[in-house]
Amino acid sequence: MNPIFGRGVSIQFRLTLAIILSLALIVAKDRIEPARQSLSSLLSPLQLAANVPGNLMDWVSSSLATRNQLKKRNQDLLEQQLLMSERLQRFEHLNQENLRLRALLGSPVRQDAQKRVAEVMAVDADPYHHYVTLGVGERQGVFVGQPVIDDKAIIGQVTQVSQLTSRVLLISDSSHAIPVRVSRNDVRGVLQGTGDLDVMEIRHLPTSTDINAGDLLVSSGLGGRFPEGYPVARVESVERGDGRRYAKVMVKPLASLDRIRYVLLLWPEGQTHQEEEE
Repeated sequence: MNPIFGRGVSIQFRLTLAIILSLALIVAKDRIEPARQSLSSLLSPLQLAANVPGNLMDWVSSSLATRNQLKKRNQDLLEQQLLMSERLQRFEHLNQENLRLRALLGSPVRQDAQKRVAEVMAVDADPYHHYVTLGVGERQGVFVGQPVIDDKAIIGQVTQVSQLTSRVLLISDSSHAIPVRVSRNDVRGVLQGTGDLDVMEIRHLPTSTDINAGDLLVSSGLGGRFPEGYPVARVESVERGDGRRYAKVMVKPLASLDRIRYVLLLWPEGQTHQEEEE
């Protein structure tokens, strides 16, 4: 009996067909490759153009990141500079304070005199009265009438005392007077404040008095308020003549009364301030 369906394709035919197809593909590849390369060359600019936006975005992002980093770094450096500047200013301030205190302790004070450093806490705003307030008072043994000096000269005397503060009347105040003498020849006079921090005067000196510009005035010790021999001021000018009975003697304080920061309080010989006694 013959089969209804015939036999399928033989194996030999299949093998032959596969070989033919392989040869055809090899030949086709050799022919297609140049065309593919040509097409790739034509499409390459388009690919580059297509990549431009992405590359541009990457460059912009990188540039912005670098700029932000530089900006932050500059900000950090600026902050560090400000901090270092502040520290330098503090150091300079402390150095100046140290120099002031050293100068104050080296002021012309008698070695046997009891003394105490005090800081000026406030300056009276009244232009007609020259006062400063110190950060020491009755608890520290401060008393009314106590003489006060700075690193150069006498600056005034204590006029009011509370428990923790004291008020000092400066020698430039128009109500203040201090007995002085010329260190050159011991001529005596009374130095009067004028209400001007830089100008004082000696009144009622006869025109024949031996006093000249440049003479140094020191405390005479008369009256017992100020100890004898402390520098006070220097004579700026002496006017005689014009029928004057008295010479007009203008004087400049040695202390910088407009820049007082630290002062020395003096105690009479044999007396100590309260904290030392305790």
